[in-house]
Amino acid sequence: MKPLRFVMLGGFLGAGKTTSIARLARMFQQRGRNVGIVTNDQAADLVDTMSLRSQGFDVGEVAGSCFCCNFNALTDTVDKLAEGDRPDVILAEPVGSCTDLVATVVQPLVQLFDARFEVAPYGVILKPSHGRKILRGEKRGGFSPKAEYIFLKQLEEADFVLINRTDELSVSDREELASLLTRRFPDVPAMFISAKSGEGFDDVYDFLGQRGNFGRRILELDYDLYAEGEAELGWLNASLTITGDKPWPLDDLLLQVVGRLRESLADANAEVAHLKAIGLWEGFYGVANLVSSDSAPELSLPSRCEATKAELVVNARVAIDPAVLETHVCRAVSAATGSLDIAAVFREIQSFRPGRPTPTHRITDAR
Repeated sequence: MKPLRFVMLGGFLGAGKTTSIARLARMFQQRGRNVGIVTNDQAADLVDTMSLRSQGFDVGEVAGSCFCCNFNALTDTVDKLAEGDRPDVILAEPVGSCTDLVATVVQPLVQLFDARFEVAPYGVILKPSHGRKILRGEKRGGFSPKAEYIFLKQLEEADFVLINRTDELSVSDREELASLLTRRFPDVPAMFISAKSGEGFDDVYDFLGQRGNFGRRILELDYDLYAEGEAELGWLNASLTITGDKPWPLDDLLLQVVGRLRESLADANAEVAHLKAIGLWEGFYGVANLVSSDSAPELSLPSRCEATKAELVVNARVAIDPAVLETHVCRAVSAATGSLDIAAVFREIQSFRPGRPTPTHRITDAR
């Protein structure tokens, strides 16, 4: 049986991995390839999974830990996707705060599962809003030095870097980012993309189709520093049911929740890595997100519908104590629903700091 083509796209929280993977999935499908997608998070109720499924993709989720720490769940999830219409290509989206994925995911697939998988070059997406500050070496470039350590290690192990949101960058911005990357990582090719518009994705598709000496950039990594950097971020996943006596605009609710969170977290001097909210109602869905404290809330997937009932899922990754983050989220939801004269009932809410990463495999002798 022909091996599955395994494509993994990494990048820090809010880099645009989900939108990029959705665009690549459609490109593979347009070329007659069956596609399966595997998402990953430290907890259940992931906006990315629901968003991709709502777009019609076949998606499996590895929840509860990262790919590297739950490697067997990754391969098991791929097996489940293959039980139906067997995919030709697997697109995998790792947790945005993870690094060392070449040693803990790519090389184990190459060396232990070479008959089942054919691994594509490993790409990492760069978020300009934080990337520019961190690559410049600015003091507190958006996160603590420990979290910035993870950000830079992600770029260091990449076979290629994708600088996203090119549609929002001036010519001078592009030139500066390219220069900063070349100075720090001279052997890593970079290309500009827009996950929103599709700019640059033909080149990405071609690069991912290459066979060769890829997935070999094994990191020298301080796991204590790595663990401390991850633990500085508060994580929250919440699921709610929203109801109202009269129809109300779903997109307005999503933007209000994210916008009110942005304001309250800014007042608390808590840097946002990523905020996402998805609303679902009778086949309609909308997604709003925020990729940094300096940016504006964005309706990335509008539902353009009014509802009397909807399911809402909120994911927040913020440099703040998770218990405090939970308070901010509850207040933002309460204020947003109150302004629309609707009611919210929390079904589940999880707030926590990620635990120390303990990889299932770590292969440092690349093949």
